[in-house]
Amino acid sequence: MTDNVSRETMDRLARFKDLVIRWNPRINLVAPSTISQFDTRHIEDCLQISNHANPESGIWADLGSGGGFPGIVLATVFSDRPVQFRLLESDQRKAAFLRTVIRELSLENTQVDSRRIEDADPLNAAYLSARALAPLPRLMSYLHRHLAEYGQAWIMKGENWQEEVVDARHKWKFNVLPIPSTSRPGAALLKISEVTDAKP
Repeated sequence: MTDNVSRETMDRLARFKDLVIRWNPRINLVAPSTISQFDTRHIEDCLQISNHANPESGIWADLGSGGGFPGIVLATVFSDRPVQFRLLESDQRKAAFLRTVIRELSLENTQVDSRRIEDADPLNAAYLSARALAPLPRLMSYLHRHLAEYGQAWIMKGENWQEEVVDARHKWKFNVLPIPSTSRPGAALLKISEVTDAKP
């Protein structure tokens, strides 16, 4: 784990891991082949965001939260901040799992919205995150809907991130700062801001 994670946070993340492993046979939260490398493949991967983001207040929207990556991890790390996490997950079984985790970990800063991302009311989020959700060109419409004008989006992308950025620029204007992934060679954490429709 990273050095800036407290013992209390590590204990909560360990309980989160136990819940994922317990529920995974019934609901496909993570690929079974990744369970043996759970800490590095899932927890530490998501903690990369907390090494760079410094949320001060407002809403943090996590899109397509699935098994809680990175939303639950970030809500745990930032549980002492005046930030409200909104986990958007339309799969009702995964939403039920997320609510169980929130209750078990006493994450009072976190709520689940089980509507589709495009149907949820615009959140005007100061911060936004997504991991393994959709290609960037499609993801940009979600950012445009839910991100505040001066908000920050933290998007975890694989090895093809550069191609996705080029494709997304055909329709959208945005600032992007790529941060090389520390867990996957060639992958990147993209800090995206100032999302607007590209002019014809």
